[in-house]
Amino acid sequence: MLSYGLGDAGTGLAAIQLGFYLFPFFVGPAGLPAFLAGTLLMISKLWDGINDPLIGWLSDHTKSRWGPRLPWMIGASVPLGLSLAAMWWVPEGNTYERFAYYIFMSIILMTAYTSVNLPFAALSTEITQDTSIRTRLNAARFTGSILAGLSGLIVAAGVLSKGDEGYLLMGRITGSIAIFTTLFSCWGLAPFAKKARKPLRQTEPLKIQIQRIIKNRLFIRVICLYLLLWCGLQLMQTVSLIYLEQVMKVPTDLSKWIPIPFQISALVGLQVWSFYSNKYGRISALYLGGIIWIFACLIAMLLPPLSGISSIETLLTNNFETIKLLLLILIILLVGFGASTAYLIPWSLLPDAIDADPEKPAGIYTAWMVLIQKLGIAISVWLLGLLLTFAGYKSSSNCTEIINCMNQPQTALITIRLCMGLIPSCLVAIGLIMMHRWINNKNIKTAI
Repeated sequence: MLSYGLGDAGTGLAAIQLGFYLFPFFVGPAGLPAFLAGTLLMISKLWDGINDPLIGWLSDHTKSRWGPRLPWMIGASVPLGLSLAAMWWVPEGNTYERFAYYIFMSIILMTAYTSVNLPFAALSTEITQDTSIRTRLNAARFTGSILAGLSGLIVAAGVLSKGDEGYLLMGRITGSIAIFTTLFSCWGLAPFAKKARKPLRQTEPLKIQIQRIIKNRLFIRVICLYLLLWCGLQLMQTVSLIYLEQVMKVPTDLSKWIPIPFQISALVGLQVWSFYSNKYGRISALYLGGIIWIFACLIAMLLPPLSGISSIETLLTNNFETIKLLLLILIILLVGFGASTAYLIPWSLLPDAIDADPEKPAGIYTAWMVLIQKLGIAISVWLLGLLLTFAGYKSSSNCTEIINCMNQPQTALITIRLCMGLIPSCLVAIGLIMMHRWINNKNIKTAI
C-alpha cells in the first residue's frame, strides 16, 4: 500500500505545479507573449492525450521479468525528474528560440509523465482481483497524489520569492522527489508485479470504438459535463496566480501560499460530496456544488483589489485591507469546495453510461473519457492565451515578481477577471442545465 501510494506522488506533484505556475512562469521570467504561452500549454496537453493510447499499447506488449509495467516506470523516472527541473530554466536566445526549447521539453516531460502514470494506474487491477484491495490501493494512490500536490505547493511558496532562481530551485527539488518516489514505488511493487495478471493484447478497432461512443447518449452527456467542468477549473487554475498578484494586488510572498487552502478545501469537498451523493443523489450533489462554485466565481470576479501593499506585515496592520484579504481567501475556499464536484461527479456517473452499453467495455469508455478531457483542456488553455493577447496583456522577463512586472491595461485586467469568474460560471451553468432529468439506473436500457 505504501509503495503504491508513492507511485502517483511524482506525477501528482508535477501536475499541481504545472497547473498553477507554468503559465505565470511563461509570461513572466520566460518572457513569452500570452498567445505563445497558451499555445505551449495546448501542445503539451495535446501530446499528453495523443501519447496515452500509444504508450498504453506499448506497455501492454512489453515483456520482462518484472512484468510489462515496471520497466516503463523505472525507465521514465529519471527523464521525468530531469525534464521537470529543466522546464523551469530560462535559456538564452530570442522569444522563438525559447519557445522551441519549451516545446521540446514539454514533449519529453509529458512522454515521461505518461510512461510513469499510465502503467502505474494499470497495476491496481493487475496485481490483485480482490475488489476491496483494489479500493484500498486507489485510496492509497489518491492520498499520495494529493499529499504530494500539497507538498509541491508548499515548496513553490517557499522558494518562488527568489524570482527566476526560485523557479529553477523548485524544479530541482520536485524533480528529485519525483525520481525518488517513483523508484521507491517500483522497488516495493516489484514482487507483486512479477506475479501480476498479464494484460490482454486484443483491442477493438478505432472505427468501432467511435461508433460505440456516438451511439451511447448517456456517455455523450457525461463527457460533455466532464469537459465543461474541467475546462472551467483548468481556466481558473491557469490564471489564478496572475489574478491574485496583478488584479487583486496580493503581495507576492503571500500569493504563492493561497493555492494551498484551495487544494485543501477541494480535498474536504471530495469527502463532503461523496457523503452527500450517497444520501441525496449524485445530481443533487452536482447542482448544490455547482451553485456554490458559480456563486464564488462571480464574487471573485467582482472583489475589489487590495491597495497594492507590498508586504504581509504592512497589510495586516490595516484593518480594512485585512478584511478584504480574508474575504478573498473565503471566496477561494468556496471555489475549491464547489469545484471538487468536477473530480467526483462525472466519474461517478460514468458507470451509468457503461451499463447502458450491453457489452459494458469499461476500459474503452474510461480511455476515451480521459483523452477527450485532455483535448478539451488543451483548447481551453490555448484560448486563454488568445484572449489575453487580444486584451493587450504584456509579458516581461525583466522582473522577479508578477505584481511588479508592469502595469497591465484595463482590458487585460478585465479579461483576467472574466477568466476567473464569468467564463467558468457559464461553463458550469451549461453543465448543470445539460444534466437536467438524468436517467436513473433502472431506466438506462432505454437510453440508447
